[in-house]
Amino acid sequence: MDKKVNWGVLGVADIAVKRVIPAMQQGQWSQIIAIASRDLKKAQQAAQEFGIKKAYGSYDELLADPDVEAIYNPLPNYLHVSWSIKAAEAGKHVLCEKPISVSVEDAITLLRTRDRTGVKIEEAFMVRVHPQWVGVLDLISKGRIGAVRSVAGFFAYYLTDPQNVRNILQYSGGALMDVGCYLVYVSRLAFSEEPKRVLGLFEADPEMKIDRLTCGILDFPSGQCMFTCSTQIVPYQRVQIFGTKGRIELEIPFNAPTERPCRIFIDDGADISGRSAELMEFEICNQYTIQGDLFSKSIRQGTELPVPLDGSVKNMAVIEALFRSAKTNRWETPGPLVL
Repeated sequence: MDKKVNWGVLGVADIAVKRVIPAMQQGQWSQIIAIASRDLKKAQQAAQEFGIKKAYGSYDELLADPDVEAIYNPLPNYLHVSWSIKAAEAGKHVLCEKPISVSVEDAITLLRTRDRTGVKIEEAFMVRVHPQWVGVLDLISKGRIGAVRSVAGFFAYYLTDPQNVRNILQYSGGALMDVGCYLVYVSRLAFSEEPKRVLGLFEADPEMKIDRLTCGILDFPSGQCMFTCSTQIVPYQRVQIFGTKGRIELEIPFNAPTERPCRIFIDDGADISGRSAELMEFEICNQYTIQGDLFSKSIRQGTELPVPLDGSVKNMAVIEALFRSAKTNRWETPGPLVL
């Protein structure tokens, strides 16, 4: 069997054609051999642009291709679970874009499908495999900043196009689902535990009705996370992790650049201005290349995936609780989950 895993891509979403496909083609363990679109011409254009052998005019045709071993699913949020299940039932491993689902119930259904079919399914939180996050979690585990007590995060961009999928309510668009899910995810990583209760505050766009400005508080057993995400604020992102002995600041925590090193700052508080912080740089890399290769390597060598699917169900439970909280104006508890 060839070392490289044969991948197929469902759709020609921007995330696929602008970031993931070019990155995975640079991998040592991955090769993309097929792409599908409901518009055959779009699939053929993408195939020609990226040198992909096969183009299909339907997702079902691609899933029926016996040469395709794994699927990358970058479809709109509301189609993540349905097409990931179809792929799994066709015997394909699945790397699905975040958020993994639009509800806890759907996420659990996907988890059970994985167990029933025996394929690998992973949520595409590519940040987990970037060296800067690997390094941050290693520093935390070694006690560099003491016990983690607080996480503060911000992730925003400005987009008002009503035709964009991220601004369509019935497609599960909005700030929390699109970028807030990252802040929930990394706070769970930093604390290495699940929040006991959450509080969500939403501001909806008056026409599109999606949440355009969302703040969340996650109450963990060991501390708290406070975050803001938005689809209509000046583009910015930052995460700070505060411990009893120091803090870590990630300069570009999510859209990690591929042309220069990522930087984090480790500060023991000796100078309140932060001038005493230690700068740590990480090698230039592409987190999407690493993500694809680790998934492919997991198929070939039977290794564990970096983002376990049961954790993705728990992440969705926190997101769902934040949505409930925004409606009830009170603290809400994620779960309980029956996995």
